[in-house]
Amino acid sequence: MAKVKITQVRSKIGQSERHRGTLRALGLRKIGRSVEHEEGPVLAGMLRKVRHLVKVEDA
Repeated sequence: MAKVKITQVRSKIGQSERHRGTLRALGLRKIGRSVEHEEGPVLAGMLRKVRHLVKVEDA
């Protein structure tokens, strides 16, 4: 499967607990930090939930 690079671009302050938990599960802690994950249906659902907080690129 292809890899995607996920970068946090907005703060989790003021977001719901579900959004903060999703960012934590993705491995994002601070604005500007990036992680790489394998594409898949679970990841797609997580990214859809926090799409307003992250930027997604092909790795």
